Amino acid sequence: MKSVRLALGVNSRGELYGEHFGDSDFFLIYELKEDGTLSFLEKRKNRAKLVEEREHGDPEKFKAVAELLKDVHVFVAGRMGPNYLRVREAGKIPLIVGRKTVEEALEEVRSRKSELISAAGG
Repeated sequence: MKSVRLALGVNSRGELYGEHFGDSDFFLIYELKEDGTLSFLEKRKNRAKLVEEREHGDPEKFKAVAELLKDVHVFVAGRMGPNYLRVREAGKIPLIVGRKTVEEALEEVRSRKSELISAAGG
């Protein structure tokens, strides 16, 4: 069965982070299968947040986030910053859902499962 891995950027309270994805406190990692099943895999601390940015949208910070999430296909965020284009260039799928709860964001992911799995080559 085809599947795709996704990461939701959340704050320390476990709420979808409303600012830039790379500034999230944690990433919740899920697997989405083509039948719509979502499985929680793990919660990762965002160590990339410690990268000192020389400029807004620093490429080094993006590299740190991409390395931390190298096994993930879809980056789900309330908002993304200047590194949005780098996400696409790295072969990842950025999914901006706006200010929603984690549950609402997961419902949006589930409703777009065919599109996401196809785009990820899954």
